[in-house]
Amino acid sequence: MEFKQTLKQRANQVESLLKEYMPSEEGYQKTIMESMNYSLSAGGKRLRPILTMEACKVVGGNVEDAIPFAMAIEMIHTYSLIHDDLPALDNDDLRRGKPTNHKVYGDGLAILAGDGLLTYAFQLCSENKTASANQKIKAIQCLATAAGPEGMVGGQAFDLLSEGKHIPLEELKVLHGGKTGALFNAAIELGLILSNAEKEKYTAYMTYANCLGLLFQITDDI
Repeated sequence: MEFKQTLKQRANQVESLLKEYMPSEEGYQKTIMESMNYSLSAGGKRLRPILTMEACKVVGGNVEDAIPFAMAIEMIHTYSLIHDDLPALDNDDLRRGKPTNHKVYGDGLAILAGDGLLTYAFQLCSENKTASANQKIKAIQCLATAAGPEGMVGGQAFDLLSEGKHIPLEELKVLHGGKTGALFNAAIELGLILSNAEKEKYTAYMTYANCLGLLFQITDDI
């Protein structure tokens, strides 16, 4: 019960922080910003930003340094959900009990909202004033690799191409390691980067991250 309460408190903290980092709904781009924020404010467990902040904290870093990067990874996760829900992929009408982005704003704006969140995430990382230049480079590289064809996008493509097929266990691990595991890995690695974690701790926490991503996907599937 105590763990659940702590997780809920952390999720509420992330909700408050996200409001501070959401793009402003003003000017000529008001509608696309609204579309981005519609999905970003739709709730959820907020596990990835929580992991980033907790990983930073547990190895002795300053959690404040990790916040912009934690918000960035949640934006990348949200972009992936918007695109997943589109008719060309999972074709879902509801997400967490609310109409999916494309059902409210149309397919075109939903695609652009996802694109906007992905790129805005990297804008946040690059604008960060507390992390060192070296930390920012490492963090941006970590996020880009996890979100791209070597990570989440590659895993999603593998999943799409594997529909209706029986694939071996090793291939399934690769699929889940990309589709789900990559962002979990990045969430924890960001915290380690921003706290300048020692090599020994880095290795231990990344082993944990790999297992956590697979466990999450297995639990979700069951």
